[in-house]
Amino acid sequence: MLKSRIIFALLLVVLPTTAVQAVKVADITRIGGQRTNQLVGIGLVYGLKGTGDGGDFMPAIRPLAAMLTKFANPVELSELANVANVAVVSVTATVPKDGARDGDELDCYITSLGSASSLKGGRLILSPLQGPLANGSILAMAQGAVVLEDPSSPVVGKVVGGCVMEADLPSTYIDNGRFSLIIEDPSTSWTVASTIAKIINDAEGDGGQILATAVDPKNIVVVIPEIERERPDSFISRVQRLPVPQLPTEARVQINDKTGTLIITGDVEISPVVISHKGLTISTISPQPVPSVRTPMLTTKDAISLDTTNTGGAKLQDLVDTLDKIKVPAEDRITIVKELFKTGKLHAKLIVE
Repeated sequence: MLKSRIIFALLLVVLPTTAVQAVKVADITRIGGQRTNQLVGIGLVYGLKGTGDGGDFMPAIRPLAAMLTKFANPVELSELANVANVAVVSVTATVPKDGARDGDELDCYITSLGSASSLKGGRLILSPLQGPLANGSILAMAQGAVVLEDPSSPVVGKVVGGCVMEADLPSTYIDNGRFSLIIEDPSTSWTVASTIAKIINDAEGDGGQILATAVDPKNIVVVIPEIERERPDSFISRVQRLPVPQLPTEARVQINDKTGTLIITGDVEISPVVISHKGLTISTISPQPVPSVRTPMLTTKDAISLDTTNTGGAKLQDLVDTLDKIKVPAEDRITIVKELFKTGKLHAKLIVE
């Protein structure tokens, strides 16, 4: 029994330490150049059951005539006047953030550009796709059966694995012996950037050598040691696996009006204030009154006192919890928070989506 208690006590000590070090540099950053790219092109979908663009829509008929001519079957545009089974479409594909290589297969998305009413049952004719390169070279070819992802949008479809890379499109990470760590937006701040730079320098800097520099709240430039530049993979891997301590979170309130979502991060405080909204009255009082026989503390449905810090204000989370207890609708909570921000009583950044 004693042994079990000792093991349990050790777990209580070890687990919090592990949780603090759970966040790694790679969890909140990406390497510069690690980004997606778009491939785009124009194509024809054929085999439609009378739901195509129609023979009078020249942007679809002209490429159809050109294709037939290319395959030794020349036609006049007037001969295609009754065609209704072809639609001109845009074709797009997304190259993953780590790049793509010759032969990789990607999903491509098809969208009608003309008057077609539906792409159901159609197939995409082999279509070239171009990418971000300035010379406009063909990077991929796309073809295959069009699948409608949403029946309510029949002019938008997808060809699963229909885009085949015809050239390499790798991501470029290293430039002149250095690379950049880009902090993801939710974690962007000078504090985070400076902390990560210091962690890298402490772990990898030889004799106090400065390898990492925070150039702004979002970007950290890291110099690869001369001895590791020929094969930098190990160094980059070590940097990405470095643990980042938990830092004080920025006081921020994020609101999504459409979904009625209210997210609070950090210690968001509100100054002493009286809130009256649709018959509801809430007061934040500092210091908190001391209850007595003559002045007992009373909690009612329409008047509630809040103060958790005893230093001049209350936590917004306490206000939200109180509003939740008395069943205040989400839209009313959001309205109250917005008004607090407008009057300068909400001490946090407010982000409204």
